[in-house]
Amino acid sequence: MATSPSDAPSPLAAPRPLSARDIRTLGLAALGGALEFYDFIIFVFFTAVMGKLFFPPETADWLRQLQTFGLFAAGYLARPLGGIVMAHFGDRTGRKRMFTLSVFLMSVPTLCMGLLPTFATAGYAAPLLLLTLRLLQGAAVGGEVPGAWVFVSEHVPERRVGLACGTLTSGLTLGILLGSLVATAVNTAFTPEQVLAYGWRFPFVVGGVFGFFAVFLRRWLQETPVFEEMRQKKALVRELPLKAALQGHAPAVVVSMLFTWVLTAGIVVVILMTPTLMQQLHGIPPAKALAANSVATLTLTVGCICYGLLADRLGPTRAMAIGSGMLLVAAQLFYRGVASAPEHLVPLYAGVGFCVGVAGVVPAVMVQAFPPAVRFSGLSFSYNVAYALFGGLTPLAVTLALKQSPLAPAHYVSAVCAVGLVVSLLLFRGFSARTGIPDEHPAPSR
Repeated sequence: MATSPSDAPSPLAAPRPLSARDIRTLGLAALGGALEFYDFIIFVFFTAVMGKLFFPPETADWLRQLQTFGLFAAGYLARPLGGIVMAHFGDRTGRKRMFTLSVFLMSVPTLCMGLLPTFATAGYAAPLLLLTLRLLQGAAVGGEVPGAWVFVSEHVPERRVGLACGTLTSGLTLGILLGSLVATAVNTAFTPEQVLAYGWRFPFVVGGVFGFFAVFLRRWLQETPVFEEMRQKKALVRELPLKAALQGHAPAVVVSMLFTWVLTAGIVVVILMTPTLMQQLHGIPPAKALAANSVATLTLTVGCICYGLLADRLGPTRAMAIGSGMLLVAAQLFYRGVASAPEHLVPLYAGVGFCVGVAGVVPAVMVQAFPPAVRFSGLSFSYNVAYALFGGLTPLAVTLALKQSPLAPAHYVSAVCAVGLVVSLLLFRGFSARTGIPDEHPAPSR
């Protein structure tokens, strides 16, 4: 039987402030997450280059772009398997062990990507090898992200879960910023011909080194007090954690997946795809597009923390409703504004980037939805399956929709945000009682 919220251990019954140890844990976890997420997303900043290097030269531009985004999407499709396996052992043997293993499993394929032969050298073996490594990356990050959210939320005081999840998410987005900065540096330091010849390899080799450094950092972290108390009281779930989560918390799974859809729309479309789209749709030079993306990712990093604080103050579903509405409007203003006035790219991108910070609220909602004994498995399944479905297919869907309208990215993001807004409003009206997700004060069952 899954542990119910009322039966859950409660090691932190009295409110307490953030301690120096909490801050150290948040800092190390966020930094490690940044380094690992850099490894996962650096690929997207070189999609145009990778398409030219790993597919036949006679391939049409639109087909090459579709194939390259397909390789990018493959990493998302592999996330559920890695997430489910790591979450199973995270609920059974401990959060920290899986939290450290995931970053090691990410660094190896990233390093290998930087050493791959191209199509000119290896023919069709080149894209197949790249696909294999991308799948391994996806399996690793499938355990990393949910595990990180669970890890930090179980370390901090109950009424600071929003801040903890927002800070950790800001660390992940910092990894995107790091990728954008590295890509900008490569495109600035080398000519396009040099990037195609050898410059594209540097970001992947550096990413592998980053990953091994993150493994070292996580040696200093300790197991969460929530899991330690469950282990001492022998309160760990006896059956398969995933089975218990699906049988006892199906409504929470559905709500978590829908909110993850909002997260994917903001991150994948606005942050990861848009630099390439700006180059293709509006003729913006790669260096300028990536520089603007760096600004947007910086405001996203700040936005995650701000929205996390808002979730602690107003409740996660209220913060989710506000954030979804703001991102809906900001997406329309951004894509329409750049189409009519490309010179305003940077301030428009900065504004919509901050609004994507609603991503920092999503884990605060999901952490509350599942009791500790099945929290890792429930959150990991919901998040990774939704990300595989929505995040993996989004690049393909948006790319195809662009053939009908250059504003397809704006319409897609706005439609998904409307779904997030509706779900949040349903939670306000009593649906939270049936999902187990409270509509105020993000205090997960301990």
